[in-house]
Order: sequence, then C-alpha cells, then structure tokens
Amino acid sequence: MAPDGQTLAPNVYDAEAIPEAARIEIDRLLRSGDLFRYTAPENAPVALLEAEFAALLGARYALAVSSCSAALFLSLKALDMPRGAKVLIPAFTFAAVPSSVVHADCVPVLVEVGANYRVDMADFEAKLDDAQAVMISHMRGHTSDMDAIMALCEARGIPVIEDAAHSLGTTWNGRNIGTIGKVGCFSFQSYKLVNAGEGGILVTDDPELAARAIIMSGAYEENWKKHPGLSNSCAHWQNKLPLYNLRMQNLSAAVIRPQLPEVARRVTQGRANHDWVAARLNTSAWMQVPPALPQEQRAPDSIQFNLTGDWTDDEARAFQKAAKRRGISVQVFGLSEGNARAFWNWQFLGEPPELPQTRAMLMRACDVRLPARLTEPELDYIASAILDAAQEVKG
Repeated sequence: MAPDGQTLAPNVYDAEAIPEAARIEIDRLLRSGDLFRYTAPENAPVALLEAEFAALLGARYALAVSSCSAALFLSLKALDMPRGAKVLIPAFTFAAVPSSVVHADCVPVLVEVGANYRVDMADFEAKLDDAQAVMISHMRGHTSDMDAIMALCEARGIPVIEDAAHSLGTTWNGRNIGTIGKVGCFSFQSYKLVNAGEGGILVTDDPELAARAIIMSGAYEENWKKHPGLSNSCAHWQNKLPLYNLRMQNLSAAVIRPQLPEVARRVTQGRANHDWVAARLNTSAWMQVPPALPQEQRAPDSIQFNLTGDWTDDEARAFQKAAKRRGISVQVFGLSEGNARAFWNWQFLGEPPELPQTRAMLMRACDVRLPARLTEPELDYIASAILDAAQEVKG
C-alpha cells in the first residue's frame, strides 16, 4: 500500500514462501550430508516425494528428475522411439519441448494452434498418420481436446505424452491432467504451482515404461531396488540401457514435499483470481479471454487474452508500454523479442514451417502472471491497468 492508501502495482513474480517444514528438513539433510537420493536405505526425501505425488495424481508410478524437460526426454527414450521418429507437438509451447524431442534424436512436427490456445484438431489429424508419438503441451494450462486426441491416437496405437508443466491440479472430465496419456510430465520450476527453483517429475501406470525411465534416469547398479514394485522389470533392463543421470536430489524434494498439501488451495485461489480478472477484461471491446472447455477444470496461475478487433503491431506494442507504465508487464508472445514461445524463434529446428493460424494468434495473444497469493485489490489494480492501457491506445 502506498502512503496515500492507494494500492501499488503488485509484484507478480515472487513465489509464495516455502513452508517451514522444508527448512527443518533441509537443516537435517545438511547436518547429515545425505543429499543423494540413493544414499539412504529407504525413505529418502525423493522416494517419499514420488510416493506422495503418485498418490496425489492417482498414478501407479512417479519418477522425480532434474526438470520437466528431462521428464519429457526420458519419456521418449522409455517409449523406445527410434532415431528420426516424428513426434507431433503443438506449435504453441515453450522451446524446451521441441528441444527435448531433438535431444531424444526424434523430429518435432508442429501442429497448428487456434485462437483459444488449443491444438487445431483438423491439422492434428492430418499430420497424425506420419507420427510415431504425440507430445501434447497443455500450454499455460489450456487443455486441448483430450477426448478427440486420445481416440485418434489409440486407434493408431500412437503413445501420448502429456506436457503438464502448467497443469498440476487441472482436471479433464474429472481425471487429473497428466494421467490421461501414456505418461505425464510436470515441472517444479519457480514459476509453476509448486516451486523448487528447478525439478520435474513424470507419472505413468505402465510398469515397463516406469522401469526403463528409472534405469535411464541414473539408477545404476542396484539402486533401482529402492523403487518399490518394479524389481523384475528393472532387473531386466539393468545394464541394457544408457544412463543419462537426470536424478533429483534430496534438497529439492525437501522443498517440494511440504507444498503438496497446498496444491488444492492454490488451485482454488488461482482459478478464482483468473476468473475474476477475466470477467473484467471481457467487458472491453478490445480484448477477449477464451473460455475453458466444458470438460476442463483449470488451475491457472496466469491469464491469457487476445487483442481483438483491428490492432496493428505498433498499437499492440504501445499497449504493452502503456501497461508497463502502470506497473503491469503484459507479454504479447509474438511481439516480445526472442520469445521462447514463438515457434519462428526455434532456429535449432531450421526453417520454420508455415503455420499461419498459430502465427496470427501469437501476434495478438497476451500473457500476465496471476499467482494465487494475490488479493482482490491487487487483482483489481491489474485488471484496471490492462483496461486503461487498451483504452489509452484505442480510445
């Protein structure tokens, strides 16, 4: 609060404080020096995290790793994708997703994404027959039509990997996102619902996939015996698969575990915050927040909206600057220099494909962080700043 009682522009980048239980556990680990996940004979923090996260999601197996990108890469390797296999991914995602495909010696095939930030199903189906796997990014927590995607993929025997980095707590027809495909991958990076700075985890119900991922994550010699319920499968794959050493260490798990009981509250507050701001933004003739699909219950910690009507690039840039003067950072994905979410910046893939629908969306799609901890006055400030910035530019 400013001295005159006015609400200051809120800081939307700081995460929530880490629960005190994490500090106590970290102190214990530092005193013991027991930081490697396989040092303890049982009940290491990483192993406990895997059991707790699997229970939270309703999955049989979980494997904690160094990042969500590592989880995506391991998923492709555990699925035994051959060199050069084509993997369908949405053209609206983060650069780490096609990077994980390249790292697995596969070829990303980009699929058009519509103005509602979801996979265009006509383009998806047209490209599916040439694919050997699908990696669906629920980008910024927007769920593509998983009923249609799974029906098309199951009919062809094509495995689906869910990149659920932004979707912890989201459900589709009552099922947890990340448990619908063959494997689901989540992130614990700082700007996610659960924050460990870095870290990731994959979940699956397939024991062979889980065992292969465990071995390749770096469970060398007989460390795989510390993963319950998979001894036969892990014993079969020991020394037959390469070790990529993508393990999580105990300090990260100690930070994550006390936050899992907070997930439900953060989801509820985040959704309420998002919907409150969305209702205000949708009163403007110059912007529109795409609605959730009927099947999804989202868990947003940010808001995306489209500039609608006749906006030029210069006007969109002026809108960003007008919002910034009011203390609110609005990212227009396609107009932010070098943005890692704009597919034409992924130069490591070579010449970008023609994806006019996705390109048009990215040139007018806006992104603002809305962490669950924000108060109603702070949300009101953010919404008013965005509306006033649009009014300043468009008049």
